[in-house]
Amino acid sequence: MNNPLVKDFTYNVAIIKVWEALTSTDKMKEWYFPQLRGFEPVIGFKFEFDDDNAGYQKEWIVTKVVEGQTLAHSWAYKGYPGSSEVLFDLFSDNSTTTLRITQTDLESFPNHPHFQRERFESGWDNLLGQNLKQLLEKNWIWQAKHL
Repeated sequence: MNNPLVKDFTYNVAIIKVWEALTSTDKMKEWYFPQLRGFEPVIGFKFEFDDDNAGYQKEWIVTKVVEGQTLAHSWAYKGYPGSSEVLFDLFSDNSTTTLRITQTDLESFPNHPHFQRERFESGWDNLLGQNLKQLLEKNWIWQAKHL
Protein backbone atom coordinates (compact mmCIF):
# COMPACT_ATOMS: atom_id res chain seq x y z
CA MET A 1 0.00 0.00 0.00
CA ASN A 2 2.77 2.39 -0.95
CA ASN A 3 0.70 4.82 -2.98
CA PRO A 4 -3.07 4.26 -2.75
CA LEU A 5 -5.35 5.75 -5.36
CA VAL A 6 -7.89 7.99 -3.58
CA LYS A 7 -10.72 9.92 -5.24
CA ASP A 8 -13.85 11.63 -3.92
CA PHE A 9 -17.16 11.89 -5.77
CA THR A 10 -20.17 13.86 -4.51
CA TYR A 11 -23.80 13.10 -5.34
CA ASN A 12 -26.95 15.15 -4.73
CA VAL A 13 -28.79 12.28 -3.05
CA ALA A 14 -29.19 10.81 0.43
CA ILE A 15 -26.54 8.36 1.64
CA ILE A 16 -29.07 5.49 1.63
CA LYS A 17 -29.46 5.85 -2.15
CA VAL A 18 -25.71 5.61 -2.70
CA TRP A 19 -25.48 2.61 -0.38
CA GLU A 20 -28.27 0.91 -2.31
CA ALA A 21 -26.44 1.51 -5.59
CA LEU A 22 -23.25 0.01 -4.09
CA THR A 23 -24.98 -3.12 -2.79
CA SER A 24 -27.84 -3.97 -5.17
CA THR A 25 -26.85 -6.40 -7.93
CA ASP A 26 -29.32 -4.82 -10.38
CA LYS A 27 -28.03 -1.30 -9.74
CA MET A 28 -24.40 -2.45 -9.79
CA LYS A 29 -25.00 -3.92 -13.26
CA GLU A 30 -26.04 -0.45 -14.43
CA TRP A 31 -23.06 1.54 -13.17
CA TYR A 32 -20.29 -0.95 -12.30
CA PHE A 33 -20.12 -4.04 -14.52
CA PRO A 34 -23.00 -5.32 -16.66
CA GLN A 35 -21.59 -8.86 -16.54
CA LEU A 36 -22.17 -9.02 -12.76
CA ARG A 37 -24.45 -11.96 -12.04
CA GLY A 38 -24.48 -12.15 -8.27
CA PHE A 39 -23.42 -10.05 -5.30
CA GLU A 40 -24.16 -9.88 -1.59
CA PRO A 41 -22.70 -7.34 0.84
CA VAL A 42 -21.37 -10.10 3.10
CA ILE A 43 -17.72 -10.53 4.07
CA GLY A 44 -16.28 -13.48 2.16
CA PHE A 45 -18.85 -13.38 -0.64
CA LYS A 46 -17.26 -14.07 -4.04
CA PHE A 47 -18.65 -11.87 -6.80
CA GLU A 48 -20.29 -13.88 -9.59
CA PHE A 49 -19.68 -12.75 -13.16
CA ASP A 50 -20.91 -14.02 -16.52
CA ASP A 51 -18.03 -15.58 -18.44
CA ASP A 52 -17.85 -13.13 -21.32
CA ASN A 53 -14.54 -14.58 -22.60
CA ALA A 54 -12.78 -11.35 -21.68
CA GLY A 55 -9.02 -11.60 -21.33
CA TYR A 56 -9.14 -10.28 -17.77
CA GLN A 57 -11.60 -12.33 -15.69
CA LYS A 58 -12.31 -10.69 -12.32
CA GLU A 59 -11.88 -12.56 -9.04
CA TRP A 60 -13.34 -10.35 -6.33
CA ILE A 61 -14.25 -11.11 -2.72
CA VAL A 62 -16.04 -8.83 -0.24
CA THR A 63 -13.55 -7.92 2.51
CA LYS A 64 -15.39 -5.36 4.65
CA VAL A 65 -18.97 -4.22 5.24
CA VAL A 66 -20.16 -1.49 7.60
CA GLU A 67 -23.87 -1.17 6.81
CA GLY A 68 -24.69 2.12 5.11
CA GLN A 69 -21.12 3.39 5.39
CA THR A 70 -18.30 1.19 4.03
CA LEU A 71 -17.95 -1.58 1.47
CA ALA A 72 -14.64 -3.12 0.40
CA HIS A 73 -13.63 -5.92 -1.92
CA SER A 74 -10.49 -7.45 -3.32
CA TRP A 75 -9.63 -6.78 -6.94
CA ALA A 76 -7.72 -9.55 -8.70
CA TYR A 77 -7.65 -11.17 -12.12
CA LYS A 78 -7.73 -14.88 -12.82
CA GLY A 79 -4.34 -16.04 -14.09
CA TYR A 80 -2.49 -12.81 -13.26
CA PRO A 81 -0.33 -11.98 -10.25
CA GLY A 82 -1.30 -9.14 -7.95
CA SER A 83 -4.28 -8.17 -5.86
CA SER A 84 -5.56 -4.84 -4.69
CA GLU A 85 -8.40 -3.78 -2.43
CA VAL A 86 -11.15 -1.31 -3.30
CA LEU A 87 -12.72 0.56 -0.39
CA PHE A 88 -15.90 2.62 -0.80
CA ASP A 89 -16.51 4.99 2.16
CA LEU A 90 -19.64 7.15 2.34
CA PHE A 91 -20.00 10.51 4.08
CA SER A 92 -23.17 12.61 4.23
CA ASP A 93 -24.11 16.18 5.07
CA ASN A 94 -27.86 15.46 4.71
CA SER A 95 -28.31 17.03 1.27
CA THR A 96 -25.35 15.40 -0.48
CA THR A 97 -23.28 12.24 -0.15
CA THR A 98 -19.56 11.93 -0.80
CA LEU A 99 -18.12 8.60 -1.84
CA ARG A 100 -14.40 8.20 -1.27
CA ILE A 101 -12.82 5.41 -3.29
CA THR A 102 -9.48 4.08 -2.09
CA GLN A 103 -7.70 1.42 -4.12
CA THR A 104 -4.57 -0.03 -2.58
CA ASP A 105 -1.67 -2.17 -3.82
CA LEU A 106 -1.93 -1.27 -7.51
CA GLU A 107 1.82 -1.79 -7.71
CA SER A 108 1.26 -5.51 -7.02
CA PHE A 109 -0.05 -5.96 -10.59
CA PRO A 110 2.26 -6.70 -13.56
CA ASN A 111 3.98 -3.84 -15.36
CA HIS A 112 1.59 -3.92 -18.30
CA PRO A 113 -0.68 -1.25 -19.88
CA HIS A 114 -3.86 -2.98 -18.64
CA PHE A 115 -2.73 -2.60 -15.03
CA GLN A 116 -1.38 0.96 -15.12
CA ARG A 117 -2.52 3.34 -12.38
CA GLU A 118 -3.79 5.86 -14.95
CA ARG A 119 -6.14 3.22 -16.34
CA PHE A 120 -7.66 2.65 -12.89
CA GLU A 121 -7.94 6.42 -12.29
CA SER A 122 -9.83 7.00 -15.53
CA GLY A 123 -11.90 3.89 -14.85
CA TRP A 124 -13.10 5.27 -11.51
CA ASP A 125 -13.81 8.65 -13.11
CA ASN A 126 -16.01 6.86 -15.62
CA LEU A 127 -17.67 4.42 -13.21
CA LEU A 128 -18.22 6.75 -10.26
CA GLY A 129 -17.98 10.22 -11.78
CA GLN A 130 -20.24 9.47 -14.74
CA ASN A 131 -22.12 6.15 -14.55
CA LEU A 132 -23.03 6.17 -10.85
CA LYS A 133 -23.67 9.92 -10.80
CA GLN A 134 -26.03 9.61 -13.76
CA LEU A 135 -27.85 6.63 -12.22
CA LEU A 136 -28.32 8.38 -8.87
CA GLU A 137 -29.09 11.89 -10.03
CA LYS A 138 -31.38 11.05 -12.95
CA ASN A 139 -33.70 9.39 -10.45
CA TRP A 140 -33.28 12.33 -8.05
CA ILE A 141 -34.09 14.86 -10.78
CA TRP A 142 -37.14 12.86 -11.87
CA GLN A 143 -38.42 12.63 -8.28
CA ALA A 144 -37.88 16.35 -7.68
CA LYS A 145 -39.86 17.22 -10.81
CA HIS A 146 -42.72 14.92 -9.83
CA LEU A 147 -43.17 15.90 -6.17
